[in-house]
Amino acid sequence: MATPRNEYPRPLLIRKDWMCLNGTWEFDFDNDKCGLEKGYQNIDKLPLEITVPFCPESKLSGIGHTDFINAVWYRREVDIPSDWAGKRVILHIDACDYATTAFVNGKVVGKHRGGYTSFAFDITNALSADKNVITIYAEDDLRNEKQVSGKQSHRLNSYGCFYTRTTGIWQSVWLEAAEPAYITNYKTFPNISNPSVTIETLTTPAAHGAALKVSAYFEGKLMGEAETVVNSLSTSVNIKLAEKHLWEIGDGKLYDLKFTLTKDGKTDAVDGYFGLREVSLDKHSFKLNGRPVFMRMVLDQGFYPDGIYTAPTDAALVFDIEASMACGFNGARLHQKVFEPRFLYHADRLGYMVWAEAGNWGLDHTLEENLYNFLPEWLEEVDRDFSHPSVIGWCPTNETWDKHGRFQCNHLLDTVYDITKAIDKTRPVITSSGSYPTERTDVHDVHDYEQDPEKLKSYYSEMDKGIVRDQIYRKSPNRQYYKTDLPVFVSEYGGIGWSIENGWGYGNAPKTEEEFIARFKGLTETLLFHDKLIGYCYTQLTDVEQEQNGLLTYDRKFKFPPETFKAVQQQKAAIED
Repeated sequence: MATPRNEYPRPLLIRKDWMCLNGTWEFDFDNDKCGLEKGYQNIDKLPLEITVPFCPESKLSGIGHTDFINAVWYRREVDIPSDWAGKRVILHIDACDYATTAFVNGKVVGKHRGGYTSFAFDITNALSADKNVITIYAEDDLRNEKQVSGKQSHRLNSYGCFYTRTTGIWQSVWLEAAEPAYITNYKTFPNISNPSVTIETLTTPAAHGAALKVSAYFEGKLMGEAETVVNSLSTSVNIKLAEKHLWEIGDGKLYDLKFTLTKDGKTDAVDGYFGLREVSLDKHSFKLNGRPVFMRMVLDQGFYPDGIYTAPTDAALVFDIEASMACGFNGARLHQKVFEPRFLYHADRLGYMVWAEAGNWGLDHTLEENLYNFLPEWLEEVDRDFSHPSVIGWCPTNETWDKHGRFQCNHLLDTVYDITKAIDKTRPVITSSGSYPTERTDVHDVHDYEQDPEKLKSYYSEMDKGIVRDQIYRKSPNRQYYKTDLPVFVSEYGGIGWSIENGWGYGNAPKTEEEFIARFKGLTETLLFHDKLIGYCYTQLTDVEQEQNGLLTYDRKFKFPPETFKAVQQQKAAIED
């Protein structure tokens, strides 16, 4: 059997010495959470088998257990290549839900909290000269309201807009080898006016005094390079570019980067890339490279019928982007889930804009102490995905509804906004998409599932006065801001159901194909031709289990010819030149 999902998992930072650990692992459930006391970290064999990186709830895992799972164990023996001797060996787990402890040969090598972001542990000192065993333990309790869980159902079965849960490992597990002085990450800051890029390179403490060289290429041609000496954990260089190639929608031009970090005769060499683009806002438009662009976006929840949270193949990630673009969308809200780096890589190269979001549902936002349970993982996401040109904005939370009759804690949301802006001044931030927003946000973001185009138009007819009577305001006028000087984004609309079988969509489902298309056209043109809106986001790209309002079915079949929707969306928006 071929190793599943065996493509290189981190396209922004490629190192040649690596080993994919996806495939068959020993496995066991631990619903009583007593495996540690039983010594599972030292056990000779676990009784079951699972296919990593698929969660045990999924069909592709070979398990398919969809009841609540409190804890799980994984075990695998690995052979470390002999030519890795003298290097640091790093264990990467790209996502494991929720609280993870990793062991090597029975020794704890690291712990991580958070079910959506990537993490890594240096396991060199725990390795032996003979057999090496990696054991991974993960606990998951999405009903405690202290961890984010996105759209995972907190009831026994899926219902409404909550779907099958994901427990444990659900993205790639892999090893890499690096010299003692090595690069851990980098951030790119492009400048389109004076074509150049500033690169902040992050390194290990052992890299102090190392020589750093960064070279930029476009289609194999050298565009510029810079050299410096590393004197701290963060080192910046600026490269003036010989040619200007902008990253644009549908044309994701990318510059290649080559890094070398040399110390004591040993060189850490990694490859990366960046896009030359800038994003900005004014009162009534979103701008890409200084030009107004209407955001024709679609809601993408990233669920798959056989892999749940995990795409079955790399090609499946590409298909979703290309299917969206075929329907005329120029980007997506990546909804209530942190998408994997390879999805963002394909968005980068295809010129597809995305709003990156956390899976904040499941967390009680009214409890200030939950800032500790949210902020670290959110900052890991921002740090990991900072240099993807496709990411044009951050959206840490979605619909922060009241919990248990308490009002939301704006202090938590305001703190998340302030810290996100302190880390990234290059992108806009939507603090809370949809309901009950805080005033500390860059965009007034609303959701509106009105199905009558004329009624929808009337709710946004006074925006010259800054008045927005969106769906949440109409239901809760004492809670939702209705007047704003900020740019306005209708980041959820539509949701029209079609061919519903034991499922649901928003409003009454159209009775004919002609009625469906007419409703899509009427709702979309109402927003597209509004001169005070910066964009919309249609719900949604695909059906997800019982929520059957996608333009594609859950198994990725178009319900209508995609050019039907593209013809509507290709019309010139009111804000565009």
